[in-house]
Amino acid sequence: MTDYVRLLEANNAIQTIGDDTYWLCVTRTVQESKLFPVPSYMLLSYLCCFYRYPELLRKAEAVMPAEEIGDRTRLLGGKLGNLPGWALPTFYLIGREILINFGMLGPDDAAEDVAYVMDFWRRFKLAQQREDGHLNAREFGQRVQSLPERRVQRFHSELLPCKPGDRLGAAAQTFLATISQYGFLVSCESRCALNNSGPYKLAADREMIIRDFSDLAEGDYPWLDGVAGDIPFSNLTVTMEATGCHFYLMDDWGSFESRPEFTADKLTGVGLYTSDALSGGYIPVGMGSAEELASTFEDLTDRIRKATVELWKRMAGWSRDEMMDAGALVYFSLIKEIAHIAGVYDVNDWMTIDPRADRFRSLFNDEFGRDFLGELVGLVSLPSQQLSGYAMMQHNNNPVRYLSQIPYSVLQRGGEAPKLAPIGPGITHHGPKQDLYTTTAGRLTLAEYNARAQASKPAQMAPEYRFICDTSAKYAPQAEAVQALYRLEQEGSPLAGKGAGLTRKEVETIRSARA
Repeated sequence: MTDYVRLLEANNAIQTIGDDTYWLCVTRTVQESKLFPVPSYMLLSYLCCFYRYPELLRKAEAVMPAEEIGDRTRLLGGKLGNLPGWALPTFYLIGREILINFGMLGPDDAAEDVAYVMDFWRRFKLAQQREDGHLNAREFGQRVQSLPERRVQRFHSELLPCKPGDRLGAAAQTFLATISQYGFLVSCESRCALNNSGPYKLAADREMIIRDFSDLAEGDYPWLDGVAGDIPFSNLTVTMEATGCHFYLMDDWGSFESRPEFTADKLTGVGLYTSDALSGGYIPVGMGSAEELASTFEDLTDRIRKATVELWKRMAGWSRDEMMDAGALVYFSLIKEIAHIAGVYDVNDWMTIDPRADRFRSLFNDEFGRDFLGELVGLVSLPSQQLSGYAMMQHNNNPVRYLSQIPYSVLQRGGEAPKLAPIGPGITHHGPKQDLYTTTAGRLTLAEYNARAQASKPAQMAPEYRFICDTSAKYAPQAEAVQALYRLEQEGSPLAGKGAGLTRKEVETIRSARA
């Protein structure tokens, strides 16, 4: 039920999300696709988000609360980082803004849904980033340090040294370039398959960033069926040590900037992991030695190159409707891992276009998509975005507001507020999705995947460990539960059995001895 405090918090979220998104849009380069109708499919995706997110988030929360889902995401890579965290409320609110400008919705409509989505996002993100104490990168001055000390220590200790010209360095660089190109294509020429976070300071002149790649194998996306069957991992996480450069910006889109530029010669250490809703944590991939990891990178690069060729062939034959569907579903489903963690994923929920959004498809031609999206997110010139002449927006000083707030007068509205209809059968121009999902537990049917996810009890989420944070470890490092939790994280790593209390210098010494 909506009350005054809930609306105050919702409108604060709407305002800060709008300020953040405007800054992201005007400080980033824009690339135009020659293949996909990107602005058009973005508009279609935002409408799907408005019509479906409230029900889908409530469906997940019926099994697992948002804050527990947020806690579990610190154990995993994949599509769970700062980019999906930003997209969750933003895409929903942009869909709402579109409908307000179309005259299909008033700012007071669906007030409880809007407040609920903002509340879910706040609880999810506060839990996910509880170690750095922020909701997003914007609050942290464009930095994301969501991992606990014990996990950073483990990643640090397992970094394998590399340098320009050696086999591992060359293999890592080739792999990163190849998988980035593949992820760009998988996500319909968008950046949705890649996320960066960090940095974490390893020494005076060394920092570590975490790069996640997601949706690489046969799984959620129908267009990877029969194309990516030779890729053994849906998600891969690459840890990278950079020497001689400082990452001064790591934003909510997972983009970074550094001084000097992070070039190939700056990469001095690397690691590789996989994870998903069933893994209970990060699983090392090919990390037994520098030679083994180089071989792993080379093998994955070859597999990904072959899949890229096959995917190009498939996409080259797509109709515009197939391109619209795929692109819109990539954007809309950016937060689908929430459903996987809760074990409630459904193909109709996440891989079909909502008919209420689809009715606008014919409007979203290339020209309308480009111009309307530009007015909405860049120029901020739509009717709903105009304010009193006395107002000044953050970052541009014009009398505009990026996203419409909920009017507080809804608290005086009598009677039951109208609600969105339940999600019904969706629309797709793609063929049926095969019932096969690549996971860390093998290739499963969706029913098996959901059942295993619901039954999953990650060891570090046990009641005696869940609320042990870095502050707990700082003030009680010798506590039995703290030591046990650190040793649990350290299993199979160079730090095995060391427990809590290690300094950064001691971790580096252990790492150096291994090398």
